[in-house]
Amino acid sequence: MTLPMVVRDPRLPSRVRIHEVGARDGLQNEKGVVPTGVKAEFVHRLAASGLTTIEATSFVHPKWVPQLADAEDLFPLLADLGDTVDLPVLVPNERGLDRALALGARHVAVFASATESFAKANLNRTVDEALAMFEPVVTRAKAERARVRGYLSMCFGDPWEGAVPEAQVVRVCRALIDMGCDELSLGDTIGVATPGQVASLLTALNTAGVPTGRIGVHFHDTYGQALSNTLTALRHGVTTVDASAGGLGGCPYAKSATGNLATEDLVWMLHGLGIDTGVDLSRLTATSGWMAEHLGRPSPSRTVRALSHQD
Repeated sequence: MTLPMVVRDPRLPSRVRIHEVGARDGLQNEKGVVPTGVKAEFVHRLAASGLTTIEATSFVHPKWVPQLADAEDLFPLLADLGDTVDLPVLVPNERGLDRALALGARHVAVFASATESFAKANLNRTVDEALAMFEPVVTRAKAERARVRGYLSMCFGDPWEGAVPEAQVVRVCRALIDMGCDELSLGDTIGVATPGQVASLLTALNTAGVPTGRIGVHFHDTYGQALSNTLTALRHGVTTVDASAGGLGGCPYAKSATGNLATEDLVWMLHGLGIDTGVDLSRLTATSGWMAEHLGRPSPSRTVRALSHQD
């Protein structure tokens, strides 16, 4: 198997934690419903490749996301990974939190928006109404000693509103931190961000008292900027990067979106920079190829395609 040539950049972190979202954010965007057993095997294969943070599912009402309606059936099938793999789950409200905690979830995530238009479209609430809904969720989760992640979508651009003012993003980030979120994930939901925007927003967040150590980044690759944006974030001290095995997922609001940053493409870049991820690229590539077969189409990941052609 071909491996990247390693040239270490001392300005970058020595290790990056990959927050794998393929099993949740990836599969929830599929037109069809993937069988529960296949999902469970997918997560186990991802764990066997060395990924230690794998977002497992979402406890949203099945009416809204039928692709993840089997959360109660899936999560117990992952119990054997509990001590070695962090399995975050998305919870949209207190009812979702109840369901997650009842199954022993110890890491939950809420999903906010930086823009009013997306908050209305995705949550049927204003930005502030959504934050008010999340506050008791975060408070209860923390009381149960669960870790809480706050996703923030539309941080760089919105399909209805265009460019998103930096101060708007900073305000919502600050609110999520103040209510108790342990970590934030800055989402480039429609994939329009460029490195200059990323650098500017991270600087603004630091100025507002949001530590870089509590920030993760979540880039979509609509315009081929996901890796360059990630590299910019790393140069600003970010050490948590969201990615999706095989590039699974997308955004219904950006018709040309190619999906999330592929985990294999991210790992290829990080390993080439001498950054430790703990991931076996060969195993990960095989896992994404396996899932692509189940979905009946080739993986959009460039690295998966390149390495698969060597077999």
